[in-house]
Amino acid sequence: MKPFTTRPSPRLVGGPGALAELPACIRESGGENVLIVTDPGIVAAGHVARATAMLAEAGIDFTVYDDTSENPEESDIAAACEFARGVEVDCFVGLGGGSSMDTAKGCNFLLTNGGTMSDYKGYALARSPLLPFVAVPTTAGTGSECQSYAVISRDQSHEKMACGNPGALASCAILDPELTASMPHQVAVLTALDALAHSLETAVCTRRNPFSSAFSREAFLHIASAIEPILAGNATGQDRSEMLLGAAFSGLAIENSMLGAAHASANPLTARFGLAHGHAVALMLPHVMRYNHEEKGARNTYDHYGGLLSRRGYAEVPVTEWVEGLLGLTALPSLGEVGVDPRVFPELAEDATRQWTGQFNPRTMTTEGFVLLYQRAMDAASAPSPL
Repeated sequence: MKPFTTRPSPRLVGGPGALAELPACIRESGGENVLIVTDPGIVAAGHVARATAMLAEAGIDFTVYDDTSENPEESDIAAACEFARGVEVDCFVGLGGGSSMDTAKGCNFLLTNGGTMSDYKGYALARSPLLPFVAVPTTAGTGSECQSYAVISRDQSHEKMACGNPGALASCAILDPELTASMPHQVAVLTALDALAHSLETAVCTRRNPFSSAFSREAFLHIASAIEPILAGNATGQDRSEMLLGAAFSGLAIENSMLGAAHASANPLTARFGLAHGHAVALMLPHVMRYNHEEKGARNTYDHYGGLLSRRGYAEVPVTEWVEGLLGLTALPSLGEVGVDPRVFPELAEDATRQWTGQFNPRTMTTEGFVLLYQRAMDAASAPSPL
């Protein structure tokens, strides 16, 4: 056994209608004056009104900050913190997707410890205790509800920074599949593919261990059972439950291990060309998996996951081909179709080498290796679906 150390999980409260447990989760966290961090789409979906009605009935004071941005940057967190300083806050609630939860965590850092987000790049750099945080995901993908990191981009370079601290972990995470029913179809597709990538990258990364591997495997099983109807747009409540659980288990796997080159190569695409995170990760994932086949441990894990698929009723195909088949069902625009010029591959590759996740890829990544991955992604034809 290789040495490893586990990190704790939030208390997870799950099931249809679990949002009703929000007041109890806040009170158990010691909160009385709550800042709900969310975005306009979640307000429009009615989730904020439901949550605040529950808090009002329970006699819990609250304020809503609904100006969260997608892929939040340092300046976004500073603006949220400036808002928070103007109200009384002793507990944060992140209600929404990964961006809302990351904004709540980032605001927590600055409100309690000052400075800027770059001061907290790394782990356990906050000197003062953070306030309690309750996570309520309305998407099924990022797994941020189960992680002690806020992922924030730098303002100028758009480099993603992982700012972690034990106190940033949610004291409670509410997994209510009814909340994910409001996702637009494209959001559901991209977040599902992101969750899938999490389950596969954590399974082979160099920081994997028996504890994280159990979460990776469980995440993969839940996601595999639900992802096809989600991509097709005909997901049932059970499918949404499976995907939400899969995303949470993937988040626990990340918390206890790390990711890899698919995320490292995706981040520059998001920063430079505006691709949604899940879109960029999905385009790179199968090429990273094929690249990783050269490493024995990764290859054995992929073979094992292919066997898990056959037990779930899928045709017996290698897991990489299965992933390619899923992408073939989505009709996501390719790198060329979104305007990526091969002449910038060296620059993208340089950016990718600076992403922290790439150093945990099972096969060592170099600038040349990332250029090869981008070239393969550019050259890839639409894969026929083996599903």
